[in-house]
Amino acid sequence: MPTFDFDTVPERRGTDSQKWQKYAGRDILPMWVADMDFASPPPVIAALQERVAHGIFGYARPVKATVDAVVGAMEARYGWKIDPAWLVWLPGLVCGLNVAVDTFSEPGDEILCLTPVYPPFLTTPRNRGRITRSVPLVLRPGEPTSWAIDWDLLRQAVTPRSKVLLLCQPHNPLARIWGPDEIAQLAEFCVRHKLVLCSDEIHCDLILDGQRRHVPTAVAAAAVEGMSRQLVTFMAPSKTYNLPGLGTSFAIVPDPDLRLRLVRGGTGIVAEVTALGFAACEAAYRDGEPWRQALLAYLSGNRDFLLDYIRRELPGIQVDGPIEATYLAWLNVSALGLSNPAAHFETHGVGLSDGEMFGAAKGSAVRLNFGCPRSTLAEGLRRMKAALAAGSQPRP
Repeated sequence: MPTFDFDTVPERRGTDSQKWQKYAGRDILPMWVADMDFASPPPVIAALQERVAHGIFGYARPVKATVDAVVGAMEARYGWKIDPAWLVWLPGLVCGLNVAVDTFSEPGDEILCLTPVYPPFLTTPRNRGRITRSVPLVLRPGEPTSWAIDWDLLRQAVTPRSKVLLLCQPHNPLARIWGPDEIAQLAEFCVRHKLVLCSDEIHCDLILDGQRRHVPTAVAAAAVEGMSRQLVTFMAPSKTYNLPGLGTSFAIVPDPDLRLRLVRGGTGIVAEVTALGFAACEAAYRDGEPWRQALLAYLSGNRDFLLDYIRRELPGIQVDGPIEATYLAWLNVSALGLSNPAAHFETHGVGLSDGEMFGAAKGSAVRLNFGCPRSTLAEGLRRMKAALAAGSQPRP
């Protein structure tokens, strides 16, 4: 089996990296945005080099080999047999969310989501003249505790103006994998209330628990009558293979009427995927599996290192549930009593995402990206330890 280097620290300062530009000129390790500090898989780099050598970069459409790579990956990984006609190519998942909200609702309508959640779930409805209805997830007691849907709160949130439910599966930032039974129940809920279910599955290839597997919402809800006519699934190679800068995503929409509405909703507004994006996507899904498996092993090790360090060295910080997927950790810092924990940690040299952006209470949480060489993670945690020693003591 080939080996891959995830330990070498790449030099991203002074480049076009949004992640690193945020703190340019400051000694702050960026551990915020969902962008890994790893080179993409060698087959992807080789495919891009070959495409660049061609020298012509006109308007692009996916060739059969690109579509076959996506279709093949869905079947091989998830047992999901999709029709190539179901694919709607997009230059980004957030773009897709905006088009879906525009297409399947009217100004003043309500869009449901489960919080805390990826910030565009909260901002997209507001930016499109809709109303965001946030339904807080709850911690379910057990060993370990886990995040769960409060079905009573969800039912109470629905009104006649509710049109769309945005689901994050696996969930960002809580790293929770929703089980097939939960998805089926959610699908039944959406059918009953005539909600279009938009399932963001961009982190689906990053399952860290070897005993678990991702079950696409479309597969888990296959037996729910009517769900296929109300379901849009969003996916992309970007998070898994570290390709967000190439702007390549897609929606999978089995229902032809729903698909036509989505396509028409983006016509003349949504940019086309680029030639390089298609080339990278094809290579990632066709030839990137050995690299992905090595990545999952490395990320699992980072997760375990992170959890052990928090338990031993960071009193007042806790993780309120297992990190089952993604390379993102949701850290409960409410016991520290900090009014602005993200700013506090920045002052001590580590840049995290503020939990308030995800719909959490002010001062209660931060999100940490551990998709980086372990030495970078260790240094970031060391700086967090120093931040605690310098600025706050846990509440009793």
